Amino acid sequence: MMDEINKPDHYAVNAIEPVDFIMLNELSFWKGNIIKYAVRAGLKQSHPTITESEISDLKKVIRYAEMRINQLEGNAPSHVKEK
Repeated sequence: MMDEINKPDHYAVNAIEPVDFIMLNELSFWKGNIIKYAVRAGLKQSHPTITESEISDLKKVIRYAEMRINQLEGNAPSHVKEK
């Protein structure tokens, strides 16, 4: 039986779970989320198709990277630049 809380299938495929890697390396919140979403991209179906789920997770990776860039540039991390 799948244990969605302690050993979710979308992380159990790796030799080390992302949370273990993140915590052992004492990574910051934004780095940890980039790793988490990159590792699970295409493995957790949270949308109608796996492809849509993978795209969603990869967009989250980009979003966390953009938030950190905003922060480094002196903006609020969640500041969205107008196009």
